[in-house]
Amino acid sequence: MARALGAVYAGVAVAALVLALISPPAAAAVPRISQPVWNELTPQQQQILSPLAGEWDRLEPYRRKKWLGIAQRYPTMQADEQQRVQLRMRQWINLTPDQRKAAREKYKALRNAPPEQRAAVKQKWQEYKDLPEDEKRRLQAAAQRKPQPKSAAGKKPPPKTTVQPLPDRPGATPPSSGQAAAPTSDPAPPTALPPPSGH
Repeated sequence: MARALGAVYAGVAVAALVLALISPPAAAAVPRISQPVWNELTPQQQQILSPLAGEWDRLEPYRRKKWLGIAQRYPTMQADEQQRVQLRMRQWINLTPDQRKAAREKYKALRNAPPEQRAAVKQKWQEYKDLPEDEKRRLQAAAQRKPQPKSAAGKKPPPKTTVQPLPDRPGATPPSSGQAAAPTSDPAPPTALPPPSGH
């Protein structure tokens, strides 16, 4: 019997050792990626990213990393690209969280779109850029007047409805607290509709 008990303990010890070797240690969790807070940025980064200053410390680390990448490429950009980046940052800061989410979804959809569709969007954008400034302002004003469809996140929840209790039926007993109602001899399923007038 001692030999059998020793074999069981040895088996358990081997199983525990195997599990310890194949399972990752709990302390080996993915390290949290931290990015610098605003005061830790270089003066050049602060100048480039100045439209984001008020919100920088609240941005998720991966978004800070993205903006730092843009700031790193910024000095190599053409002047018109730099102006566009500055304009986009100012526009981005003025968007609501729902608008930002919608913009990200549109960008992701366009990035995953077929090349023909991306080319068509690029062509339309170029046509828009070539329009006179007064025509652009007219189109922008018309777009602002046009009601925007709400995203799923922006929709209001449906109004709450209350269920009215059914009128007491003959033979039905009200349930006591925590118990289900006793079945009745009435084969008709309960409904919220009043009984037909012939009853």
